[in-house]
Amino acid sequence: MEIIFEFIFSAGGEFLVQVLMEVLAELGVHSMRETFRRPPNRWLAAIGYALFGTVAGGLSLLIVPTLFVHARGLQLMNVVLTPLAAGLAMAAIGAWRRRRDQDLIRLDKFAYGYLFALAMALVRFNFSAASA
Repeated sequence: MEIIFEFIFSAGGEFLVQVLMEVLAELGVHSMRETFRRPPNRWLAAIGYALFGTVAGGLSLLIVPTLFVHARGLQLMNVVLTPLAAGLAMAAIGAWRRRRDQDLIRLDKFAYGYLFALAMALVRFNFSAASA
């Protein structure tokens, strides 16, 4: 029972770090949107969000240097499940923005939010493997 609570609270912490970084990224992209008038190629945008997630993962390690999840098996589950939850959260933010007739960016869609969070989670996971 203790391991279930550990996973729930630990994964919740990882989820919050990833969503916080995505929301900050979204705010940054929204603020720079005017400079990117021509819509980028989808594949180039995906690569950009993956790189942006990688950078966010590295920066998040400066703020929170250790993973919230300590058991290796739970860390692997975290790499799979947390990006899914973050992608869903970004899709929900996109739906919220759409209902209010606000401009959307690609990060407001599940796939790009998932890709950003997956890149971030992999950086954090690899850091934990290197420090273990």
